[in-house]
Amino acid sequence: MKTYHTFSSEETKNLGARFAREALKKINTRKSAAIFALKGELGAGKTTFVQGFFKGLGIGKRTLSPTFIIMRRHALGKKRNVFHIDAYRLKKAEDLRALDFGNIAADPRNIVLVEWADRIKKILPKGVVWLEFKYGKATREHERSIMIKQ
Repeated sequence: MKTYHTFSSEETKNLGARFAREALKKINTRKSAAIFALKGELGAGKTTFVQGFFKGLGIGKRTLSPTFIIMRRHALGKKRNVFHIDAYRLKKAEDLRALDFGNIAADPRNIVLVEWADRIKKILPKGVVWLEFKYGKATREHERSIMIKQ
């Protein structure tokens, strides 16, 4: 497990961008989608990290969390897709199956980022990269700890 500390939203976005560039280097060797499972309290930096991740992939449009629509798909070139899923409002993990999650997760051309992934843990395949976001010390309002378990 590796832990990073950021001290501003901009640093969290930069970490997300760096992480995305590293993920792109490894993606062609995969047999299924690259899935990144984000967990942490409300406001801990998950969406901010995803914004940076998208920037690192070269997706220029503004990134909004799909809290109410559950999932957004973004094209990355002609053959690759990036899926941003927010599982916060799902009643049960199986609800994601209705959105064709099984096929999305099986396709090695896909990159999937799941916020509130701990809520759907039982349907996530093996090989998921977990990122846990935590608030820093009370004296440092913008500090975040991001633990990555591969």
